[in-house]
Amino acid sequence: MSTYGRFPVVLERGEGCYVWDNEGRRYLDFVAGIATCALGHAHPALVEAVSRQVRTLVHVSNLYYTSLQGDLALWLSTHSCAEQIFFCNSGAEANEGAIKLARKYGRTVLGIEAPEILTAHRSFHGRTLAAVTATGQPKYHKHFHPLVPGFDYVPYNDFEALRGQLTGHTAAILLEPIQGEGGVVPGEAEYFRQVRRLCDERGILLILDEVQTGMGRTGKLWGYEHLGIEPDLFTIAKALGGGVPIGALCAKPRYALFEPGDHASTFGGNPLACAAALAVCHTLEAEGLVENARVRGAQLVEGLERLQERFAPLVASVRGRGLMQGLVLREPRAAEVVKLALESGLLLVGAGPEVVRFVPPLVVTAAQIEEALAVLEQVLARLPVPLAV
Repeated sequence: MSTYGRFPVVLERGEGCYVWDNEGRRYLDFVAGIATCALGHAHPALVEAVSRQVRTLVHVSNLYYTSLQGDLALWLSTHSCAEQIFFCNSGAEANEGAIKLARKYGRTVLGIEAPEILTAHRSFHGRTLAAVTATGQPKYHKHFHPLVPGFDYVPYNDFEALRGQLTGHTAAILLEPIQGEGGVVPGEAEYFRQVRRLCDERGILLILDEVQTGMGRTGKLWGYEHLGIEPDLFTIAKALGGGVPIGALCAKPRYALFEPGDHASTFGGNPLACAAALAVCHTLEAEGLVENARVRGAQLVEGLERLQERFAPLVASVRGRGLMQGLVLREPRAAEVVKLALESGLLLVGAGPEVVRFVPPLVVTAAQIEEALAVLEQVLARLPVPLAV
């Protein structure tokens, strides 16, 4: 079905931070499957793990234990504030699980008959019906009413507005550490600390959507590490499998209220997906990719800020963390920049009409950052906007 406005390119293979189309043309990939291909393309560790696993056991269902699922859950719990993990197939499904868990918590722990969840304007939490309702962008709601009841929206990074919208029915607050689809808007540490204190005072769940920010993207393993707080639940997907579909809902033990029959996933955490995810986890450590995201992210910011200074009439600002950066334009021309970059051999993606997003693989090198910046400079120079004096 025509659910994407696709670019006229047929991609056939990839290696590292490059992909090639069916005509043999090479592109520098700063989209990475929309922040998904953390190890780039055809990384030997991922190729070996998936190839080995497909020869032994691909799927058995969650009626049985598998060692890989246990190993992955152990790695995630050891490297985060969570201790209980539910595996699924995508970020939207992870958020669906968080929504269901929050509702059960509201009813069974807080005694709320109709629990409500607060989310932020300009947020993005997925395309399933509850996840899209949680998404605070009306453009994603069009044609899909009636939406799922029990959600309300507040401005991002505005604590007083959030506090003023709490009611006796509020069971949870769901936020992104950085709003990705909403324009690459980083959360403010003081705001999140205030939200954390408020949740503690009132017994409200704090849920963080780490689908795009998790697994080292921001220069730390988890986005919440920049904020000085820990969530009660957080969700991950995208980079977890390096391109193989897998998601997870991660919870502190006291909030892991699911019992047999409450929730499930046929494919969630199957051996193939877990083998891929473990390869990603171990490679992040072995190759120092979280630190690489921090260092290369700083390099990217420095280069983007140079372009902001040169093209000041066109570029308003640069914002983000690590290798999740947004170039904010003064006019809604992100699609034009992305199109011109594609024609010049650089893959980029928008984050709204005025923001160009940069989310390269975490294996990106200093030379590749400079290559991308050089292409972007040429693209901006082609736009009919006078240069800053």
